[in-house]
Amino acid sequence: MKPETFDIIRQTLPVLEQYGEKLADCFYKNMFRHNPEIKTFFNPAHQNEGTQQRALAAALCGYAQHADNPQKLQHAIELIAHKHVALGIKPEHYPIVGNNLLLTLREVLGEAATDDIIDAWADAYGVLAGLFIDREDDLYHQQKVQHGWQGFKAFTLIRRHQECSNITSFYLRPTDSLPLQAYLPGQYITLKIQLADASQAMRNYSLSAAPREDYFRISVKKEKTRLPEHDDGVVSNRLHDSFNEGDQLLVGPPCGVFTLKLPVATDRRIVFIAGGIGITPLLAMLHHGLAHSPKRPFTLIQLARDNAVLPFYEELSVLARTYENFDWHIRLSQPAPILGTEKLHHSVGRLDTTLLEQLLPDPQADYYLCGPSEMIKATLSLLQQRGVDRSAIFTEFFGPSQPL
Repeated sequence: MKPETFDIIRQTLPVLEQYGEKLADCFYKNMFRHNPEIKTFFNPAHQNEGTQQRALAAALCGYAQHADNPQKLQHAIELIAHKHVALGIKPEHYPIVGNNLLLTLREVLGEAATDDIIDAWADAYGVLAGLFIDREDDLYHQQKVQHGWQGFKAFTLIRRHQECSNITSFYLRPTDSLPLQAYLPGQYITLKIQLADASQAMRNYSLSAAPREDYFRISVKKEKTRLPEHDDGVVSNRLHDSFNEGDQLLVGPPCGVFTLKLPVATDRRIVFIAGGIGITPLLAMLHHGLAHSPKRPFTLIQLARDNAVLPFYEELSVLARTYENFDWHIRLSQPAPILGTEKLHHSVGRLDTTLLEQLLPDPQADYYLCGPSEMIKATLSLLQQRGVDRSAIFTEFFGPSQPL
């Protein structure tokens, strides 16, 4: 890009900060109207909740601020590129996005959208699209080499297991019976599901077990449906209600950058903090870490609303009995009365400084957080108040890609 292009892009930052969400909302409406074939790549619930629009608005602001320094965008580009590859985004999709983005800029900015501004954003978008296309081409090639396929491949559902009242694990074996190659603990796969109306939808689900040659395991929360026109929970409900052992599903190879990185120092603690269904990638990391770093201390803080929605209790109980280097603490925010004498939690309330000080007198550790965005924000604040460096905290929330 020309230096003057950077200047023009940066000059639009205040406008993007003010009108970013309106621009993002108009952008998606325009794109879905002009190119309805692109809708299959998006989760309607994220559109209805506004999270997709907010993510795009933040991404545009981030790019306007750092367009001349791609190094600052590297992590976000890597995260989004993995999301794109998981869904099957190809180079031919980028002009669709670019054309609708420029159209929306003219529509929202009106007379302020001068030819210089539109030309600068066209130039900037072309450069960004090129970065994504090149990186995604590499990732597609890596999938083919490492896992043996790209796109979607038939798998057979060989087992279902209910983990708690709203979460079920699905065990998926390749229909061709070829051995699965190891993935990185924390990664996810993509399912392509045919819905009741014969349309197709794609969703990402974290792999919730350590890598094996014979099957993948995903653990899916059955989302509550609200208004039919919102389409929220349509895929998770179909999985729970309509798929049984012997049925086939289409599965994409593992993707994702939220993965376990074991420090060289074997005495450095790894702390997992899981909110609800956010435990799924952390459980795969925990299995892998315990098996490959037997002297390292591991701590899991598992957060849930009540006993009924507390997943993997039996599985984690076995790990806690087996590994002396594993500490596990369950905190429920609204525990329900239980029958019998067995206690299914260790403390009550939301995560706070008192609990962190009790469980982790020395806060220096590597932290992996996964759960709802508000839980992650609150936990980040608590950890930083205790002096934990941001570089030692790794986060993942289930929703649209994080901003640039």
